[in-house]
Amino acid sequence: MRGGDSIGLRAYNERLVIATIRQDGALSKAELARTTGLSGQAATVIVNSLLDEGLLIKREKVRGQVGKPFTPIALNPEGAYSIGVKIGRRSLEALLVDFDGNVVVSRSTPYPAPLPDQTMALATGTTVELINSLTRGLRDRIVGIGVAMPWVLHEWSEVLGLEREVIAAWREIDVAADIETATGLPVSVYNDATAACAAEMIAGDRIVRSSALYIFLGTFVGGGVVIDGRLYRGEQLNAGALGSMPMDEIGDDGRPLQLIHQASVISLERELAAAGINVTSVFEPHATPGADVIFDAWLQRTVDALARAVVSAMSVVDFEEVVVDGLLHPAWRCRVVDRLADAYHQIDRTGLSPIEIAMGSIGPQARVLGAALLPLIGRFSPDTDLLVKTARVPKLVDHKPAVGRGVSATSPAADEQT
Repeated sequence: MRGGDSIGLRAYNERLVIATIRQDGALSKAELARTTGLSGQAATVIVNSLLDEGLLIKREKVRGQVGKPFTPIALNPEGAYSIGVKIGRRSLEALLVDFDGNVVVSRSTPYPAPLPDQTMALATGTTVELINSLTRGLRDRIVGIGVAMPWVLHEWSEVLGLEREVIAAWREIDVAADIETATGLPVSVYNDATAACAAEMIAGDRIVRSSALYIFLGTFVGGGVVIDGRLYRGEQLNAGALGSMPMDEIGDDGRPLQLIHQASVISLERELAAAGINVTSVFEPHATPGADVIFDAWLQRTVDALARAVVSAMSVVDFEEVVVDGLLHPAWRCRVVDRLADAYHQIDRTGLSPIEIAMGSIGPQARVLGAALLPLIGRFSPDTDLLVKTARVPKLVDHKPAVGRGVSATSPAADEQT
């Protein structure tokens, strides 16, 4: 028996009801019983208990449809809250989300470099500010804090243009302990790209297959891995560490460059700045003279490197899809996906199965949103692992996509290879 005893089983079934409503939306008690497999009586007892706890609410009774009138049961937005903090190499972001996953309060602070003491003071101060934005009665409903950050914030200082000693202190900082001390709330720390992948799985609609490689084009490129429908973090929490993948090009030190040197947004920002172009061109979809020319040059280098990385990853794990998201505004993100699909098909892929290459649905906020949502899912999900939402998807066909598709590397009109 799942849960081990009646108390454990009751708690499991409560989380099952909550997770079902989170995925399917407001449902009647009868619909909840059918969907969860619980008896009508058990579903009613659990729903009534969750209503009393303030985790669920009743919506207005629905009349005029076939059958008896029914009362939809929904998540109470004020039933629980969670906070997400993204500690990045160029900015700190923080979100307070409600039980529905809606953003209640957000904060974003850019900085030139992630100086350890100043950044941690900003992280704890911003988190306390978000907690205090709720009324005193609602603060007790915050279930936890998720922190998304690079595992090795002290590495690649030369790419940031910093002396190693400036950020070396990150090695000694216990981020979770410091924020927990300042807030009194439980804190979980996640790799930032893994958190972004989680956001796509929870709040997005693009990861629908059971195996997926997720790529986030941030200040530094990173990734996430979905295997057997579950977010896979790895035994050493390094799954999806795409930035460390070696490339063919040789650096000034005589060693092969890594993907982080060839597919990170920081290099695009620097090239725009060197040309006297405001780097907000990266994030905002407005026309800036000269920006597209610089972007196209960066894009060619980036997609060539990403295509090699994708084929390398495919040679190890049988991914069915690749989802690309990141800091770039949607028009540029779409062009990355379109060109990546084309570059991927220029590489000899003999022996590999077809994949789909698509654009993520969350965008720049994916990392901090994932950090905010993961504590909610961890507290109220019946499963310990984050699962892909099930969906019917077409059979994959390997072919070269039509120019301009932008979001897919497959086409139903293509002939299958034999």
